[in-house]
Amino acid sequence: MPSHSSVLVPYAAYLRVYEPLEAFAEPERAHWEAYARRGRGPTAQDELRRSLAGLLPVPPVAVPVQESADAFVAETDGVLRVCPWRTRLRSWLALEELPALLPAPLLDAVLPPVVREQAAADHERWRKLNPDARPWIRGAVWQVPVRWFALFSDKEREYAPAGGEDGPRLRYRTPMVEARRRVARTLKALRDAGEEGLLTEGLVDVGRWLEEFHPRSLVELDYGGLVHVLTGEQLSADRSAADVARGVVALRAGDAEAAGAVFEKLAERWRAVRDLQRAN
Repeated sequence: MPSHSSVLVPYAAYLRVYEPLEAFAEPERAHWEAYARRGRGPTAQDELRRSLAGLLPVPPVAVPVQESADAFVAETDGVLRVCPWRTRLRSWLALEELPALLPAPLLDAVLPPVVREQAAADHERWRKLNPDARPWIRGAVWQVPVRWFALFSDKEREYAPAGGEDGPRLRYRTPMVEARRRVARTLKALRDAGEEGLLTEGLVDVGRWLEEFHPRSLVELDYGGLVHVLTGEQLSADRSAADVARGVVALRAGDAEAAGAVFEKLAERWRAVRDLQRAN
């Protein structure tokens, strides 16, 4: 059976970018430097609790009134990097995806149409004033998109069966330059093989997103709450990044059949996880 946490977690994975302090202009740079120096701040669970608290009032608050001043912090090789939460922006973006994820009656019960319409109007006004804004975090519920694994090497996989207070942890981290190089290499292999499907489109989108950030950034794939859906055996055996790399090698060698078998097996593995959403 999947492991369970005493803490409420979303069954979602995250792709994050941590930028060095030099990527931010003042006064934001000073804010993030002071924030990072303070040590451990709020966690992803804290962000979730705040978001859920907003759904309790009547009418519910679908999008925070103020943008979050929190961030995830990473220090590697003596360099401090931050990944701003930007909860308000991500809430707007998530609202746009909800109609494809939830049946209309359930969506209307949780977030009435008038609430969603007001949030959409607020987002449109805000976007006109902030046309270049982009999130540092992307999320995916009940899955890790296969395209995300193309950014990482199996050697960068970090699995801790007891990763911390929230249970197991499975993540990958890589320098931005490596993530961009792997995206370009995978896209070339796919296009040379005549593959112009959803995987190619998704990689193009991810590649454009990565180009928005400082070249000395750190890219992280975090299984997040999915560690509470998968068993310890499944987590230990999961080598999805290695599988994507094998598929790319097969494509470059001209073995489309072998590559197809690898990608189909990988897609089937994650379809089985997504199916758990309907079972719940």
